Amino acid sequence: MVRTAVAFSPGHISGYFMKVAGESPATTGSLGAGIVIEEGVVASASTSDVTEVVVGRNDEKGTVLSETAGSPPVEYALERLGVNARVETRCSLPIGAGFGLSAAALLASITAVDALFDLGMDRREIAALAHEAEVVHSTGLGDVAACQGGGIVCRTTPGPEGEIRRFYPEEAIWAVSFGPLPTPEVIGSQAQIERIAAAFPEGCPSDLPEFFRLSRAFAGRSGLVPPEVGAVLAACDAAGVRASMTMLGRGAFAAGDGAEEVFSRFAPPIPLHIAREGFRLLEVRA
Repeated sequence: MVRTAVAFSPGHISGYFMKVAGESPATTGSLGAGIVIEEGVVASASTSDVTEVVVGRNDEKGTVLSETAGSPPVEYALERLGVNARVETRCSLPIGAGFGLSAAALLASITAVDALFDLGMDRREIAALAHEAEVVHSTGLGDVAACQGGGIVCRTTPGPEGEIRRFYPEEAIWAVSFGPLPTPEVIGSQAQIERIAAAFPEGCPSDLPEFFRLSRAFAGRSGLVPPEVGAVLAACDAAGVRASMTMLGRGAFAAGDGAEEVFSRFAPPIPLHIAREGFRLLEVRA
């Protein structure tokens, strides 16, 4: 009889970040601040003789928008655990567009596999392996740390065991996306990393307006904003809407009244919700 375990992880939008290079994946990560969003990834793991990973995206009605076979980071994690499984990940947000879905897929997949095989991993161990897989494959630096919990996060030391501050505003968040911005091309470029480090702001935000102020200043100084995102941000400025660029993706996110209206001039606005908790097991069934 095939057993299946299902787990979930929220996504994460990074507002600003700075890479910290260590001697190993465990000591490599980033500092920065972002928003943990309830729109994340559901992973289903079932017993199988061979490892198979399917990455799918559905719309809000459950209609399949895309499906691809294989995920090197998830496959890496299963190999490190010494198990074979069929893992299927599902999300509704655009993949590779700055919503932290690679980290969410890893956290949800490892949580499901841990439950499926009764491996006895604790949250710390799950996060450590997910972070390692992200760093090894250059798909992220700080999203795993953020997605251990919810809220607006500020990471003041690198890695999932670092110091993380959180607060939980009630405002609605909106996003707009024009497609992927390949993370490896940015965090793997020394020149880009140096510009990002020079743009990085000091300190943690105390509220949502300050988070957006710091994020927007960072986006402007980092040199990462593509023209189509710059046009959206300029329109937000003119309308008095707090907004910044999704790091790393060709898109923008904003809060408060007027955000949906401004975004709708450029692309379909995506409603988001600030998560109240981090990754978690949903069920195990025979």
